[in-house]
Amino acid sequence: MPEKWTGQIVGKMHVHKISMDELAKELGYTRSYVWRILNSQREPSNIQERMEKALDQIIEKRGA
Repeated sequence: MPEKWTGQIVGKMHVHKISMDELAKELGYTRSYVWRILNSQREPSNIQERMEKALDQIIEKRGA
């Protein structure tokens, strides 16, 4: 079962219309790898914080 924080990430992506491709690019990962992380099949170190930071950076870039 996915971690609670992954649902929060997906929710934030939905609200801000951020695609998995955009998030993957910001993180330097493939879309497939991001999908695996969000579905708790992979757990790189500090990934929750890195995903939150990447989303915030995407949102900030759009606001500029």
